[in-house]
Amino acid sequence: MRWPENFMWGTGASSTQCEGASPASDWYDWEQAGHAPPSNNGNGFATHYAHDFALMAQLGLTHHRLSIEWARLEPEQGVYDPEAIAHYRAVLTAARDAGVSPWLCLHHFTLPRWFSASGGFLVERNRTHVWAKHVDFIAETFGDLAAGWQPINETNYYAFISYRGGGWPPGHNDDAEWAIAGEAIQLANAEAAKRLRQTGAPVASIFGLSTVVPHDDKPETLALAAKFDDVHWNAGLGLHRDGILRVPGRDPMHRPDLAGVFDLIGLSYYSTVGVADGHYTVHPPDAPVSPLGYGIWADGLGLVLDRLHDMVPSTPLLVAEYGIGTNDDTVRAAYLERGLRVTNDAIARGVDVRGFFHWTAIDNYEWLHGFDVSFGVIDIDRNVRPSAHILAREAAAPSL
Repeated sequence: MRWPENFMWGTGASSTQCEGASPASDWYDWEQAGHAPPSNNGNGFATHYAHDFALMAQLGLTHHRLSIEWARLEPEQGVYDPEAIAHYRAVLTAARDAGVSPWLCLHHFTLPRWFSASGGFLVERNRTHVWAKHVDFIAETFGDLAAGWQPINETNYYAFISYRGGGWPPGHNDDAEWAIAGEAIQLANAEAAKRLRQTGAPVASIFGLSTVVPHDDKPETLALAAKFDDVHWNAGLGLHRDGILRVPGRDPMHRPDLAGVFDLIGLSYYSTVGVADGHYTVHPPDAPVSPLGYGIWADGLGLVLDRLHDMVPSTPLLVAEYGIGTNDDTVRAAYLERGLRVTNDAIARGVDVRGFFHWTAIDNYEWLHGFDVSFGVIDIDRNVRPSAHILAREAAAPSL
C-alpha cells in the first residue's frame, strides 16, 4: 500500500496501564478495594521507556501518545512532586532523542484521589477552575516537549464507565450523574484543546467511535440506536462542528468559542455495535467475539471514517487507537492487515486521514482484566511479535 506523505505512524498507551496506578489516584483505591486487579508497575515502562522508544523507532512507529498522570504530578491539591515532573520530562526527552514524537494526554480515565473526593467533574468549579489550572500547568511545564496533544481519552465512554454502572471509580449508576458528567467531560476536553493549541502543537480528540446497526425495525431497537448516536456521535462532534453541546438529559449548551478547537478529529475503533430487540448485540451477528466481548470486524472502521468525513468534512482525521485484545498474534496480524487496507481505501476515496496509531506497542495492564488480555505488537518481555512487522512494512512504504 501507499500512504500520504508525512502520514503519522504511531502507538498509544496510558500511564496507569504501562506504569501502574499512582498511589495518589482513584484507580489505586479501586484496586485496593478489590474492584480491579492490581496494576503493580504496569509493563515497566517507567524504567524501560528509553529502550521502548528505541523499539518503536526501529519499527517506524515514530509517534506515541502517552498520558501524563495528574495524580503523580499533584498528589495533593496544590502540592507538586518535582521528581514526577522531572521523570515525565525525561520520558519526553528520551522519546524525542529516539526520533519518536510524543503526543500528550492529560486524562486517561484516572484522577487524583483529592479531585475525585471533591466530586470530580460533577462539580462545575472543578472543571472551570481546578481542571483549567491543571491544563495551564501541563502546557507550561511540558509544552516545549510535546509534539501534539490528545487531551482526554474517550470522553464519550468516561461518563458511562464511571457513572452508569461501567465498573470504574467512583462506581456510581445514576442517570442524572451520567448526564452531568457527560456534559462536563466534553466541555473539559474542548476547553483543554482551546488552551493547548496556544502552545503551537496540534491538538486531536480521542472519541471512542463505533457505528450502530439496527438488526430489526422495532421501536425499541430504533430508539436505542438513536440514543447511542446522541451519546457517542452527536455530543462531542456537534460541539466541535457547531459550537453547541447536546447531551441527553441536559439542555443544549451554546459554546461558539469551542467550535473547531481540534486540529484533527481522532477516533478509537474497536467494534461495530448491533442492536436487536432493543438490546445491544454483536455486529455482524456471525462475527467472532474477542476476549473483551465485542465482535471482531475490521471493516467497521471504514464505516466510522466515512461517517466522520460526512459530519466534519473540513477537519482531518486521525486513527488514534486501533487494536485487538487477543493472545493469538495471528488473529491480531489479520485484523491489523485488514484495518490498514480499510484505512487506505478510505484515503483513496477522499477521506483525509493523517495517521494511524496502534493500540498498543507493548502489552500492558488492561484495567478490569488485569494482565490477561494482550494488545501489544510487542510482548511484555519486549519480544517483537510478527504483527509488528505489518506496521513496520507500511510505515516504510513509498508515499503517494
